[in-house]
Amino acid sequence: MSEQAAGPTKVISDFEATLEKADTSFAAFERDDKTFVHKFRGFLRTNPTAIPALILIVSVLFFGAIAPNFLKANTLSLVLQQVTVTGVIAIAQTAVILTAGIDLSVSAILVLSSMVMGKLAVENGVWTWLAILIGMGAGTLMGFVNGTLVTYVRLPPFIVTLGTLSIFNAIKLFYSHSESVRASDIDEKAPLLSFLGNDVNIFGAQVTFGGMALILLAIIAWYLLNRTPWGRHVHAVGDDPDAALLAGIQVNRVLLSVYMFAGLVCGFCAWVAIGRVGSVSPIGFETANLDSITATVIGGTSLFGGRGSIAGSVLGALIVGVFQTGLSLAGVDDYWQIFTVGVLVIVAVAIDQWLRRASQ
Repeated sequence: MSEQAAGPTKVISDFEATLEKADTSFAAFERDDKTFVHKFRGFLRTNPTAIPALILIVSVLFFGAIAPNFLKANTLSLVLQQVTVTGVIAIAQTAVILTAGIDLSVSAILVLSSMVMGKLAVENGVWTWLAILIGMGAGTLMGFVNGTLVTYVRLPPFIVTLGTLSIFNAIKLFYSHSESVRASDIDEKAPLLSFLGNDVNIFGAQVTFGGMALILLAIIAWYLLNRTPWGRHVHAVGDDPDAALLAGIQVNRVLLSVYMFAGLVCGFCAWVAIGRVGSVSPIGFETANLDSITATVIGGTSLFGGRGSIAGSVLGALIVGVFQTGLSLAGVDDYWQIFTVGVLVIVAVAIDQWLRRASQ
């Protein structure tokens, strides 16, 4: 028995002796992010607003140098007026794209909501405030339809919103009888509909209430997406829906709320759009879909979801407006303005791909 007991003891002591001679240093891995390029790419990935902010500053200075009238207060305020509708609708598009989706029906929701407001207030004699709220409610309802088809029917967002784009367009033509609500009728019967088109003079710049509404809405949306549990859930779902589900997040409920939020913002944008043009047309703002996607992508929001910012999308809309206005003042033909915007989109997507590789 003594020999059997000594056997295991000897083995343990031999193991300890060998262990004392072993290398006690910790495992070390060489870092690949020490170069300036890696650090810069990491900074841009964690601060998606930095790129559009830098592009906007550089473009303003550039066009200020080649077009003497560009830096005047009236010109800069005109840029803001031109991109107000695009900026508001880009906020809606940003929320959807953050979930790795896309909404191709935002223009139809915008126009149909504006038709509801105009018809009710001007032709049906509904109190203007109530007509505006009903129009925003109609936008929310259309967002609910999109969200239901995406979440519970489990159809791809691209296909769903492409289909509802045609459906909502058909409904707006049926509801409006392809007739516009004239500006003179709005001014006479429901002037509140065009209120956001009024402006005030701020240091020589004519700033519309619609432009102020854009800034205020951007602040509210930023807060919701960055300082609330709902916003964190939206980013989590866009980054990895399976991981979000395992973490206890109600993915379908979050997605549905995002599409409803987008519809609500489009409904509000309908009021902004009426103030911008002064009338309601069933064939207006047909390019709002592509304009909103362009502003969102240029603003640094990833088409793959999970990364982006409201501020970046608003800056993206301003960048497009600055380039179009600056090139126009510089005497550049319209087709080169369209060409430049296309180049900006491609460059923005290329930068997004480059930043995505930083985390792989």
